[in-house]
Amino acid sequence: MSEKKRLIFKVNNLKKSYGSHTILKIRKLEIHPGTIYGLIGPIGSGKTTLLNLLAGCDNPGDGSILFDGEPFKLNWRGKIITNNEIFFTGNPDHLKAGKVISEIITKFYGKKSNVIQKRYFDSGHYKQMWNRSVKHLTEGEKRWLDLVLATESDPRVLLLDDYGVYLNQSMEQKFRTQLIRMNRNLGTTMILAAPYEIFLKTFASVFIHLDNGHVSKIRSGVQRHKPKRRNKNRRK
Repeated sequence: MSEKKRLIFKVNNLKKSYGSHTILKIRKLEIHPGTIYGLIGPIGSGKTTLLNLLAGCDNPGDGSILFDGEPFKLNWRGKIITNNEIFFTGNPDHLKAGKVISEIITKFYGKKSNVIQKRYFDSGHYKQMWNRSVKHLTEGEKRWLDLVLATESDPRVLLLDDYGVYLNQSMEQKFRTQLIRMNRNLGTTMILAAPYEIFLKTFASVFIHLDNGHVSKIRSGVQRHKPKRRNKNRRK
């Protein structure tokens, strides 16, 4: 009998509250490797909270989250240790206020920063952004920078919040092409949160709908070719 395929994330009886207000209450959710998921819901539905929990940026109140079959590792203070296999665009540590973009890119990629500068910051408005402080960026520019970091980091799992909301059509098409290529060639698992399916209908394979912190429905999206199996030992 063939071995059962391991899940990337397995959520059981998850409940997250702030004070007396329950943000999330999910009985069961399974995320399979190499799949592009669309996480759909209006403001306040719990999308960002769920991504924070899956990224290990916050501890669940009740229930469990397993990543690749194991709980997140904790440090001696009980805080979740950052897992470098997961890239979350909503992680506040990526874009520290006061730092300029060139410093952030260099910190992430070292010598490769010259290549990234030529690839993304070589003309027009983007050339002017290279030496700008993060605190002076618009929300759209921050989302664009987050996507640059995400696509260049080659993570095993990519979690994107507010996908498409702050991007113009040209920017969205450019990053959509890169995301599809990452998934197809590297087998990157992706969960992209958006308020409506329209942002993701052309490339998400599964849609997860959230309503007031509950999973209201899960349905199939576009049918795509099976991505290559990702090598866990690939350089992150």
